[in-house]
Amino acid sequence: MPISPARTIAFDVLLRVENEAAYASEVLHARLSENTAAKVSARDAALATEIVMGALRWQRLLDFFIEQYTAKKTIALDVEVLIALRIGIYQLRHLARIPASAAVHESVELVKRARKQSAASLVNAVLRRAAAESAKPARDFLPPEEKSADTVALHHSHPTWLVERWLERFGRERTVALLEANNEAPRRVCAVLGHENREEVLRSLADAQVVCEPGRLARDAITIRSGDVTQTKAFQNGWISFQDEASQIIPLLLHVKAGESVLDVCAAPGGKTMVLAQKTGRAGLVIAADRRENRLRAMRERLAHAHVPNVKMIALDGTASLPFRATFDRILVDAPCSGTGTLSRNPEIRWKLKPTDLVELHARQVMLLHSALECLAPEGRLLYSTCSLEPEENEGVVSEVLHAHPEFRAVRVEIPTAALVEGVRAETLVDSSGAFRTFPPLHFTDGFFAAVLSGR
Repeated sequence: MPISPARTIAFDVLLRVENEAAYASEVLHARLSENTAAKVSARDAALATEIVMGALRWQRLLDFFIEQYTAKKTIALDVEVLIALRIGIYQLRHLARIPASAAVHESVELVKRARKQSAASLVNAVLRRAAAESAKPARDFLPPEEKSADTVALHHSHPTWLVERWLERFGRERTVALLEANNEAPRRVCAVLGHENREEVLRSLADAQVVCEPGRLARDAITIRSGDVTQTKAFQNGWISFQDEASQIIPLLLHVKAGESVLDVCAAPGGKTMVLAQKTGRAGLVIAADRRENRLRAMRERLAHAHVPNVKMIALDGTASLPFRATFDRILVDAPCSGTGTLSRNPEIRWKLKPTDLVELHARQVMLLHSALECLAPEGRLLYSTCSLEPEENEGVVSEVLHAHPEFRAVRVEIPTAALVEGVRAETLVDSSGAFRTFPPLHFTDGFFAAVLSGR
């Protein structure tokens, strides 16, 4: 019996994530979009996505079970064997509709396909035992110290060092809520480019049997419940794009007016740039910068597809002095960051990130903000944002830069009322310091931070 396309794809994607430190969503998208004669069915695509993202979210706990069942450290196993075991145990413990026989048999076949025939009997024995115990709650296998940071981290499949940080800052209840949110699949949310297009977008989605509903926070957001958005006229015409609701709000915090000049320092992939260009209009100018040429090329295609004409692009390193003689009315610094606010969407980040990375990211973010402030017009506004929950990358960056630039100050973020869904109060998204902040289990979005700076 051949291995299902879903499990073959999941295995190959997870192998690349493990061996090449690739990002799962990018590899998965490329694999599912391949122009081959045998197109992947919607059902297989959904199962492959579920297995890949689920196995990454629960990787630490899955490895705990593997070590229990094999009496070996995972580092002693060939990576192909390890991934096959993760895939098998994930299905057995988390996917009730998958027959245990299929999860076991196909994992064994995946090992054979990877030319690890000698490990087939081990995988078969481990997964048969895992199947027999799959109904037993994970907590029954864990150490008795339920309240220790390490046990909490293991139970919710996160690195201990990250959980320790969050317990100290958020307390136990909020931390556990965050861990649980990180282990849920994120909502599929689209942004509508131009409120005037909304009705036509909804008709296009309905025509394609895409089931959707309004967003929870952002007025121009649409939550997708079922269906393939990419096959709709709205998506193909560039009227909508996938974007988290908190991310959709970020560019609106600059209150860009028609005719203004705008600099987007870390612009790719371009979702926020499109909003900035729409707000400033044909009479204005948006400069979109990014360090990597390939990201700018992809962004150029995206903007052309969405018919956004008033954006000029430039490749540059934003940590160095910027090559502009003129100043800008509005500047967005959506800084590269750890991404700890996106662990539901990008689960592999939790295994890649190290404490030292926060130090390095902080230094780079400070340099980005320093450089950008040099280009801000006297009456201008700069927005610094990240999708991180960590203070080193957020208020720590703003505080350090303002200390070095006393001629600037942080001002309270003002969220346009029209940008929010009716009934959502703007003050629930602004913290005591006046910064925009979202928390995944509270707002059902990615975790974002944004602060507005201006001259004194």
